[in-house]
Amino acid sequence: MPGPGEFELIREYFSSRFQTEGQPNSGAQGYANQSVVLGIGDDCALLNPPTGKILATSVDTLVADVHFPASADPFRIGSRALRVNLSDLAAMNAEPLWFTLALTLPESSPDWLEPFARGLAATAHAYGITLIGGDTTKGPLSITIQVTGACDAPLRRDGASAGDRIFVSNTLGAGAAALPIVLGEIDGSLAQQQQQQQQSEAAYYFPEPQFAVARAIGEYASAALDISDGLLGDLGHICEASGLGAELDLERLPIAPLAQSVKGERALETALTGGDDYQLCFTIPEQHLSALGALQLPITAIGRMTAESGVRCRLHGVGWQPSGTSFQHF
Repeated sequence: MPGPGEFELIREYFSSRFQTEGQPNSGAQGYANQSVVLGIGDDCALLNPPTGKILATSVDTLVADVHFPASADPFRIGSRALRVNLSDLAAMNAEPLWFTLALTLPESSPDWLEPFARGLAATAHAYGITLIGGDTTKGPLSITIQVTGACDAPLRRDGASAGDRIFVSNTLGAGAAALPIVLGEIDGSLAQQQQQQQQSEAAYYFPEPQFAVARAIGEYASAALDISDGLLGDLGHICEASGLGAELDLERLPIAPLAQSVKGERALETALTGGDDYQLCFTIPEQHLSALGALQLPITAIGRMTAESGVRCRLHGVGWQPSGTSFQHF
């Protein structure tokens, strides 16, 4: 029996999940988000941008068996696809508003679409972002999501100065350490497997965009980005945009417990270059360090920006460089 056609697919799995029916204060077509004048179902969405705000928008494509296992639970795929895009809004200190979805499917299977749409909707509702349109087509499985948010003072990559301290949020390396476990490539005791599997699924499929940290550091940070391709490579983007370099003290690097299960220098490699962390890397001028410290955020100072170009690493006072730099798309 053939699956639903394009418009039936959109109506059944997406339109109804992103409208809030029966609410007297909801917007057009039942949208709870008052900024949506006209959403899914027309040639274009019609939107009311927040007054006095700057709009921030970003787009990412996730390809099956490149950015996620094609055989994974569709609910988890939907969650991951939106969360990794939301991380870009967090990096700019932008509050989520709307997103579009371009979905390429080998077939329109209800068994895949229903849990995928549930995962997408659960994440959207958790972070207050509304699906406003998109496209569906037939072909190899890929997911393209464009997110848009609004901010007062965006955090950019080009504002750092020499002497600024470099910070990261939470811990690094969990996403990269999770991948071989998610793929079933690592064996161990049953208890160890169960614990690692739970940690890995949380890190890989349910990364937390760092909106709370971004809001807290917004008035203090001079530059910021999210860590998606690996700390070394992504910090290099701040260096390049700001015309500077960086020095890292690797003994201060907050390595995730999951990555610490990889012994020795491989744990450092994973935290520095593995990617898929979706934590924030940001710089703070010296004069704001006391105010930042009073906030008691889950952040760690790991180095400082320098006038000399390049990213240099030191481990216990000795120069040390990993074998790789970051995830390469080509």
